[in-house]
Order: sequence, then C-alpha cells, then structure tokens
Amino acid sequence: MSVTSASRTALRYPLRRLLRPAAPRSARMFASAPQAKTLVKIMEVGPRDGLQNEKGVVPVDVKVELINRLGEAGLKHIEAGSFVSPKWVPQMGGTAEVISQMERLPGVHYPVLVPNQRGLDNLSSLLAEYASSPSAAAQPPPTDEIAIFTAATDAFCQANTNTTVAGSLARLAPVARAALAQGLRVRGYVSVVITCPYSGQVDYGRVREVAEALLAMGCYEVSLGDTVGTGTPAAVSEMLREVTKTVPVEKLAGHFHDTFGTGVANVMAALDLGVRTIDSSIGGLGGCPYSPGATGNVATEDVLYALQGSQYTAGPGVSLDKLVETGWWISEQLGRETVSRAGKALRLKKLQEHADGPKL
Repeated sequence: MSVTSASRTALRYPLRRLLRPAAPRSARMFASAPQAKTLVKIMEVGPRDGLQNEKGVVPVDVKVELINRLGEAGLKHIEAGSFVSPKWVPQMGGTAEVISQMERLPGVHYPVLVPNQRGLDNLSSLLAEYASSPSAAAQPPPTDEIAIFTAATDAFCQANTNTTVAGSLARLAPVARAALAQGLRVRGYVSVVITCPYSGQVDYGRVREVAEALLAMGCYEVSLGDTVGTGTPAAVSEMLREVTKTVPVEKLAGHFHDTFGTGVANVMAALDLGVRTIDSSIGGLGGCPYSPGATGNVATEDVLYALQGSQYTAGPGVSLDKLVETGWWISEQLGRETVSRAGKALRLKKLQEHADGPKL
C-alpha cells in the first residue's frame, strides 16, 4: 500500500477509532484492602469522677446499676469508685459495697481510686475477704486495678492533698509498690496539665516530669487531665509534644473536661498525636471539687459519636444506643437532663421516630 493510500484509510475511520471503548482495566488495579480501624480504649470514669462532684449522695444501688448498665453496653474499663475518706468526698462513700454487689463481667476491669496507704489497706481487706469466700471460685474479684493521682502544680496539690507535688509522689510510691506486690494493676493520674485554677498556666515540662515519675513507680498508664477544661486542640497538642519527648505516647491517656465545649476536639487532637486511651464520663457527669467552675468530663456518648466514620473505633462490642439510654437514665436519677449533646440528639430522634410510627 502506498503512503497516500494508507493516509486515506486512516482518515476514513478517525471517529470509529476515537469512539472505540477502551479495554476494561482489571478491578485489581483500583481495589485496595480495607483500612483497619485503630482501636481506642475508653476508660469510663462516670461512676467515680462523674459522681464525686454531685451535691447529694447517690445511693449504692443506683451506682451498682449504673456500672452494670455500662458493662452491658460493652465498655471494658469502668472506674467503679474511690477508697477516699467519706469525710472529704461523701459521694464516694459505699465504694466497698458497690464493687462487692456489682456484676463483674469477665474481661472487664473495674479500677478504683486509692489516694493513700489507708485507702489501699481498706481495699486489701475487702479483697482478702473475697479470696476466702465461697464465691471466689465463681466470679472475678471486686477489682484488679487501682488508680493513684497527683497534679502538675504545687498549688493544686496543696488544695487537694495538703502537700506539694514532690510530697504527693513520695506518698504514692509505697502505695504503688504495695499494690503491685498484691498483683494489682496501677494507673496514674496527673491533674491540671493545661491550666491550674490556683496558679494559672502550667509548665508542660513539669507535666512530663510527673508522668515520668508515675511510670517509674510502675503505673502501666498515665492519664493527663485537663481538670479545669480550658484546653484547646492547640494547647493539648503542645502539651503532648512536650510530654512525649521522654514518655512513650502509648503509655498516655487523655482526660478532658468539657467546660468550654472543646472536649471532643481535644480528644481528636490527642488521638491524632498517637494517644490511644480516652477517659470519658457517661452523660458528661462530673466536675472537680478542687477546681471551681469546671464541668464534667467529656461525655462518653459524644466521644463515640465523634469516632463514627473516622479511622478510630472503640471496638465492635460497644453500643452507642445503650450508652445513650444509660446517660439519660443516670441523669434522670440525679434529677436533671443529660449534658451529652449526642445523647440528647440521639434520644430525641429515637423518641420522634416512635411518635411518628412506622412509615408505609
């Protein structure tokens, strides 16, 4: 064929070539394996941190039912109470009865706050009674974990425990040793990691040093608490970058009060920096008796709602619906509405759907 004939043939069918369907590409070229969700541990602190700031004393049976409901909703870490003197925190009276009467689910941890050696001694006596009882073979012990606490400022420690940061650490070291010797897990708290209600802006380097000291005592995890609730994502990120200069991020938890409405945003900022444990309180219960004006911890319902559609998950067994109902229930027991934004919206949506009836 001549060059002229070939050119004519090419021009005769130009559109046919252009409109010809492209050969299908293999779906494998575009398929990607589903991204595995990153697990976030929720430490539910409502029965302790939430109820300790209530004006009235909550009956033991209400506390027991609250803990049981939280367990039924799928939570695996539920702070059940505090072995503090009822003289100082009357709302925590009856903790021994609560953890003895509650349903102890296999695989669920029910830590209790222990402020000093006397508190640990009281818990140890209870555990000894359990170990010698006939029920010891049939159910888990009342608890297998304690929490100890200090703060990042001397001023807050003086108001809370009548000593300095150094003094509180010196008191806690033998408590941690004794608890570990008994086979108990030990978790640490550092309060006022952003601002202190008595001395203002906190030195984040001091937060890092206190976290280091708690880990050196044997704490498996240290919870960093924005007790006043003034934190913003920027402040939380700055604090965490300082702390993680020497403290492994996997040893840290975030504890954010929602005073200024930034609790959920602070949670997400902490997660994005590698924190994998978040403290939260059902219904947004709580406050702090030594931080005037501080509201409750970020609501568990709000945290779980915020995790939806993200790279993070609280686990397949955690039911947001059951937690919404639990937040509503405990708020009614306390004579008020839940302060969880997600809890309110989801409950009202459900009530509206029931009122409208089935759609044909």
